[in-house]
Amino acid sequence: MKIHCLQHLKNDTLGNIGTWISLKGHRLTKTLLYEEPVFPDPEEFDMLLIMGGTMSVYQEEEFPWLRPEKEFAKKVINAGKPVLGSCFGAQLIAEVLGGKVTRNRFKEIGWHRVKALAGENKKGENANHEREIISELPSGLFPEFTAFMWHGDTFEIPVGAVRLFESEACRNQGFSYGKNVLGLQFHPEADRQWIENLIEDSGHELVKGKYIQSEEQIFKHENFLEDSRKIAFSLMDWFEKKCEN
Repeated sequence: MKIHCLQHLKNDTLGNIGTWISLKGHRLTKTLLYEEPVFPDPEEFDMLLIMGGTMSVYQEEEFPWLRPEKEFAKKVINAGKPVLGSCFGAQLIAEVLGGKVTRNRFKEIGWHRVKALAGENKKGENANHEREIISELPSGLFPEFTAFMWHGDTFEIPVGAVRLFESEACRNQGFSYGKNVLGLQFHPEADRQWIENLIEDSGHELVKGKYIQSEEQIFKHENFLEDSRKIAFSLMDWFEKKCEN
């Protein structure tokens, strides 16, 4: 499989997702948004990854590449290609699909519990569709799991999308749209090196807050790093299989 990545931070290693790509033997190409970005033709790759960033999707004046990036993402989605977004990437996808991106009530940084939803619409035409999508999620995500967060914004769930996850601090932690789009507010890619790089870039955000952990707290539990790897691999396997069907 040919996977193309939109990378917004120079120190982004892709973490667990990068490891998954290597172990699968997939080919990886990148557009580096912090340089002079050139977007490929969607026919040149099989899957698109839109990674995280320290910017916000509504900062188009400050980051002039944002508008063409959104146009490219919309083009890829419309072409039916699999598209997965993490954190900022999920927010960008949500906006492209018509969802609004705003500041979240709380900043959420560190390891936090995420709840996998069992299907919100008990009645109506979308109920069966939601239950079907959610029932296909990897079993290791039910009923809850711990994931790494680093965000201050949040997104609305686009019309026609299925809300998949929530946390105490942020109601919308993930959504699925059609067969080919997955947006995740949390960071399944988070491994130790990836987190260390992010702290090097944005450690000034580790201030006192209800849902903000210190660097010591972040690295206190080694099992969270192993769980993060398992979550990333299971989600990527599920998404790859989902897009093949």
